Amino acid sequence: MNDTIWTAPDLTGHRVLVPGGTGAVGEGIVRAFLEAGAEVIVPTRSEERSAEFRAVLGHAAGEHLHLVVHDYTSFAGAQDLVEQIVHFRGGLDSVVAPIGGWWQGRTLAEITEEDWQSAFTGLATTHMAVLRAALPDLTDAGAYTVVVGDSSAWPVPGSGLVSMEQAALLMMQRVAAAESGSSRRVFSLVLGPVTTRHAEGAVDAKDVGSVAVAISAGIAPSASIGLHDHDEIQTALSTLAAGEAS
Repeated sequence: MNDTIWTAPDLTGHRVLVPGGTGAVGEGIVRAFLEAGAEVIVPTRSEERSAEFRAVLGHAAGEHLHLVVHDYTSFAGAQDLVEQIVHFRGGLDSVVAPIGGWWQGRTLAEITEEDWQSAFTGLATTHMAVLRAALPDLTDAGAYTVVVGDSSAWPVPGSGLVSMEQAALLMMQRVAAAESGSSRRVFSLVLGPVTTRHAEGAVDAKDVGSVAVAISAGIAPSASIGLHDHDEIQTALSTLAAGEAS
């Protein structure tokens, strides 16, 4: 989005939780929220991982970045994380969840129970745990956004468990949005190939972050937004700025 003028909204004081923020797409989301002035809370697996992520962010890792060593992959762990944020930060405004991983190598007829537990059950449980813990405690100032890939809608032979898990997350977003009505805004960002520090794609991870910032800063109703190219990024930013669904 280098040829597009994008002025980040002022999110000073906005408290956003980014589970999965140390990942490649998560990095772009964290950078965008930090540039907007938000208080960005990123749980990590260890102090070593925290130090590594600070090094990756460089000068962007200022006083508004809050790295917390915490296991949020279970219902109890996610609940404890959210309760600590609400207690020590005075509340929670937004969640952006680029929690994910990739799995491949077997057809569905060949998967093992270990494959099922790690590639489907583990990731789906983590997403459900965070949404269950955080959604009721969100303030009116932000939104809940889950980040998925195109494998949620397109079957990927040999990676069927990923496709199934991502499709489940899309339905999780739709159900949460329907159940929340106007009391909470719940979004999904559906990504094609993304440019990160590890790969080249049609959109940049930072642009994904800009759309997530626009969601949290705006008033647009719950929606699922596809981000596959430059034009879709621009369209999303324009419609979100206008307070519309994309």
